Amino acid sequence: MRTSIENSRRLPSRRTNDILCFVPAVKSVAKNSGVAAESQTFSRIAEELIGELRGVPFEEPRKSRKRPTLPLAQLVESILDEHRIGREAPEHTIRAHWPALVGSANAAYSHAVRVERDRKVVVHVAHAVVRNELFMHRAEIVERIQKLPGCAQIKEIHLRAG
Repeated sequence: MRTSIENSRRLPSRRTNDILCFVPAVKSVAKNSGVAAESQTFSRIAEELIGELRGVPFEEPRKSRKRPTLPLAQLVESILDEHRIGREAPEHTIRAHWPALVGSANAAYSHAVRVERDRKVVVHVAHAVVRNELFMHRAEIVERIQKLPGCAQIKEIHLRAG
């Protein structure tokens, strides 16, 4: 006879000398071998209580999430994708094509600095006349940027003096 604990069915807890006791419901499962074994899984509170009573520290941080174990190759690949390590970023593409996007005369006095989270390209402009020129043609420039590979998510341009 093999026994296991069902997490979904638990008997009501009771207090004994100000210590909370959990009484798990046990379901018997017949096994051909006839060996009796017991598999127990407890909630986090019960694990902490058991560890405290035994004098063994509970190793798991209080607010952690249990996640499935991933193969190392898959984990490294997800980190590389998330931080764009070794990948072509939209900033690099925009900087490489900047003279073609705004013209060589305007490109001499301006440069794309970064792409912000809200899909906005920040451009530093060194001359007020060039800033005004880029401001007047910003919708056109955004359309050209969106045609570049990997830059379809760009929505607007933010011009700054610099």
